Amino acid sequence: MMETVIGKVTHYFPKIGVAVIMLEDNLSNGDEIHIKGTHSDFRQTVASMQVEHQTITTAAKGQDIGMKVAQYVHAGDVVYKVG
Repeated sequence: MMETVIGKVTHYFPKIGVAVIMLEDNLSNGDEIHIKGTHSDFRQTVASMQVEHQTITTAAKGQDIGMKVAQYVHAGDVVYKVG
C-alpha cells in the first residue's frame, strides 16, 4: 500500500491524547494515517481534528492541527497518509 508523507508531530499532550501536527499536505476525516518514529509505529483513521479549538473536517497544507491519536507519539514522528 502506498504511503505519502503529509506531516510531522510537533507536540503531544499525553493527558488528553492529542498530537499537534504540522501538515505538508491536505488531510480529511476518514483518511487512514500511519504515524512512525523511533518509539511509535501505528495506523489509525482520522476521526477528530481541530484548529484553534474549532472542530474541522478538512485541513489544508501548511496548517498546524490538533488530532486525537490512538497511542503515545513523540515530537518529530512522521505522519503518512495511507492509500
